[in-house]
Amino acid sequence: MGNALSAVDVHRQEVINQGFTMLESVIPTDEVGQVCEQVTAAAVGHDIANVPAGRGAVSGLINQTQCFVPYLVEPRLLGLTQALLGEHVRVSYTSTIVALPGATKLKWHADWPFNQHNAGHLDAPYPDAVMHLTSIWMLTDFTHGNGATFIVPGSHREPNNPTGGYGMGEFDDHPDAKQMTGKAGSVMVMDSRMWHAAPANTSEEARIGLAIRWAPWWLNLDVLMAGSDERRRMVDEPGRKDNQVPAVDRAVFEGLDAPVQTLFRHWVRD
Repeated sequence: MGNALSAVDVHRQEVINQGFTMLESVIPTDEVGQVCEQVTAAAVGHDIANVPAGRGAVSGLINQTQCFVPYLVEPRLLGLTQALLGEHVRVSYTSTIVALPGATKLKWHADWPFNQHNAGHLDAPYPDAVMHLTSIWMLTDFTHGNGATFIVPGSHREPNNPTGGYGMGEFDDHPDAKQMTGKAGSVMVMDSRMWHAAPANTSEEARIGLAIRWAPWWLNLDVLMAGSDERRRMVDEPGRKDNQVPAVDRAVFEGLDAPVQTLFRHWVRD
């Protein structure tokens, strides 16, 4: 049995081949409720601009709460991100993703840097390589009714996505779409090129989660940093739009365990 793949290898191959994989119980069942409560409390009053009605997102969530950060170095998760992006993987984005009852559906898209609406996007056609990862953390059960994320398996191998006018309309139904339901504590990891969308929340319960993205050492993130030359040149001066990721507060960074600091040391400002 010496040729048997390790668990990390299996998940790595799933991301490469189909674009996504699911890690169950990254946050243990008896701990996820408390994490969900703290994330929800931290989100109140901190929603970023231009969030559609019924939804909430807090970029730079690590500055508001650190309740989730110990799980970033969960062995399967960290092992998978390193297997795909290299030893010096970095966290590029932390945010809540909240869908309240009645939240309407969102557009099909791929995440930064593949979203063609962002100033700092990679021009299509994309090379067929894993360059950025998106992880979606389920802090409540993700169900068909409460708006579990839709993905299009295999779409990460396409040279463009609907934000670039490719393949389908941004609100169209896709015949191969798969809804990623799962239990609270689970984490879906996908290639950021993956086409995905949030459907309407038709239930009477909120869907609470996290979006945490991961980058290799060589990917330039500075267009996301307020005050950087890249942001001034590519976003501010031409009057374009892009995500803005707040720097990690120095005091917050100093309070993190050393293995977690490694994931954020590139994004610390006094």
